[in-house]
Formats: sequence, structure tokens, C-alpha cells
Amino acid sequence: MADQAFEEAKAALRTEAHAARAALSSEDRADAAKAVAGHFFESVAFGPDDVIAGYWRIRDELDCQAILVRLMDSGQKVLLPVVQGDNEPLDMRVWEADAPLYEAGFGTLAPSDLAPRSVPDLVLMPLLGFDNAGTRLGYGGGYYDRTLAVLPKKPLLVGLAFAAQELAHIPRDAHDVPLDMVITEAGIRFFGAAE
Repeated sequence: MADQAFEEAKAALRTEAHAARAALSSEDRADAAKAVAGHFFESVAFGPDDVIAGYWRIRDELDCQAILVRLMDSGQKVLLPVVQGDNEPLDMRVWEADAPLYEAGFGTLAPSDLAPRSVPDLVLMPLLGFDNAGTRLGYGGGYYDRTLAVLPKKPLLVGLAFAAQELAHIPRDAHDVPLDMVITEAGIRFFGAAE
């Protein structure tokens, strides 16, 4: 019964978060993406050899393409996640400069099946909502949870969101790994050990 109440609470929060994100205008989304990219490059520490995983925006997620392109242009190794199956971890594939991207389901694009794989040192994560404890509300598929569970080391977890996606409280399950930070157009919030 407690599990059902937990899932119902998260489902209600997903509905609220979807509505908040959908209410933003395309101009607000574009302005926010530029601001988030600026905050990322001004304030997030990473080394030239660090591998950074991003994502290809779906629906009305915050677009991090400008961050990924700038990283690639500077020679940083960039990964894009690919869904392999409903109960599988994400396949982290290297996006090489000038390499084409292919439809990978869910309205996203990804490197080809032949692209090299790598382990990220930093993961830019899309989300539906976040709270002041660094809890990330995803879509409920568990892809990032499964992926983090099988990685040989814990990467720095950076949520990318619109400020409107902040929620008062998100219930956290035992397998939910909190974010180290979240970046919105309003700036960066650090959580836990990253403070």
C-alpha cells in the first residue's frame, strides 16, 4: 500500500511538473537554454580529459545542444545516451565531430550503433522536476537509475532545468541517486557533497 501511495504521489508531481514546463513560451525556453549554458561554462569544474554525457532534447526539455557543441568544439569527449530496452541501462555512445546522429526512439537522436562507448565523469541530466534536496523527478522509466547502478564510478550529476520545474518536495526511493547540482536560468544550486 505504501508503494502505491509513493507512486501516486510521484505521478501527481509529474503532472504538475509537465504543466509548469509546458507553460513556458518558446522564447523563454531559448533564453533559458542560453543562460544555462553560460552558467555551466562559468561555474562547473571539469578537466580536459573528463567525459561528459549529455542528452538530445525531447519535447519541451531544456535544450543542452549549445553546451554539447561547444564541448565538442573544444575537444571534449561527449556522450549521448541511447535507450536499449525497457529494463536496460542507457548505452552511452561517443558523439564524434561531424558524425551523423540517428533517430533513437522517444523523439531523440543518438550516434550510430558503431560509435565507441565510454564511461562519463559528468552527466547532464534532463528532468521533469527537482527539489531543494537535489531529488530528481524523471519520467518514471528508471533509465538513469539503472545506468548509474552499473557504472564503475559515480559521475558528477548535473540536472538541467527551467526554474519553473522546482517542486516543494519529491519523495525519494532508496535507488534514487540525488543530483550534485542543478542549473536553471536563475543559476546553479549545489546539493550534498558538491556544496
